[in-house]
Amino acid sequence: MLGRSWFLVAEILVACAMTHGVQAAPAAAAAELQNRTTQAFDRYVRLTEARLNGNVPFLWIDGLPEARRREALDAVRRNELSIERLETKDNGRDIDAPGGMIHHWVGTAFVPGATIAQALSVLQNYNEHHRIYAPTVAASKLQSRDGDRFTFFLRFVMKKVITVVVNTDHEAVFRKPAADRAEGWIHSTRIAEVENPGTPTEREKPVGNDGGYLWRLNTYWRLLARDGGLYIHCESVSLSRGIPTGFGWIVGPFVTSIPRESLTFTLDTTRRQLERGAR
Repeated sequence: MLGRSWFLVAEILVACAMTHGVQAAPAAAAAELQNRTTQAFDRYVRLTEARLNGNVPFLWIDGLPEARRREALDAVRRNELSIERLETKDNGRDIDAPGGMIHHWVGTAFVPGATIAQALSVLQNYNEHHRIYAPTVAASKLQSRDGDRFTFFLRFVMKKVITVVVNTDHEAVFRKPAADRAEGWIHSTRIAEVENPGTPTEREKPVGNDGGYLWRLNTYWRLLARDGGLYIHCESVSLSRGIPTGFGWIVGPFVTSIPRESLTFTLDTTRRQLERGAR
């Protein structure tokens, strides 16, 4: 009974803070990103990218059993999104990330009349991502470009019971394996949680020693021109802390809801941008 009372009081305090415009500071104990956690994530990424480089359909939905494939294609052509949770295994075995959690989602959208060039102009316009993907992206800047290789900065704002702000650096590499398709692989190179964002006391917490809400983020885009429009495939693999005992009400929504919601928002926003350009 005491534990339930504490839970209710905590919820009320957070709700009051948010109602009065105060960002509730994450109450969960700080988490430390361990070498064994990053090693497990790196292994998961290697196997995932090996699958993407292998002899598999270019779009995830084209590799589904025929009934599910037809259902997914019908959905995206109705202007809906097809979103699924994925899991990469190592010779049939689960890949455990001790001290952390790996989140793997894939989504597909379809935009009638859109082109690969239009999609790339949106995805590669990093100086404008704070406008295109607001409010999730609060700041963005292209740092460098060398042909189809980009480095860029994004500040993410994640809200779920509490607000968490992270500064992130990324490297993206795009290529066109054929005239009807293109892809971009994006890897985070640095993620730092921000304390007291937007105030005179704003500072970054030590990388890998913070709330643990986002430690790694890789995104894989695939664009396929077919059926009078453009199929957009977006696959994300991210790493967060696990859910600590007693703080599931704070950490749980981030590690269970935010990865899927972020992918859905990003894919839907990209689709809407292309719809405006395709008219």
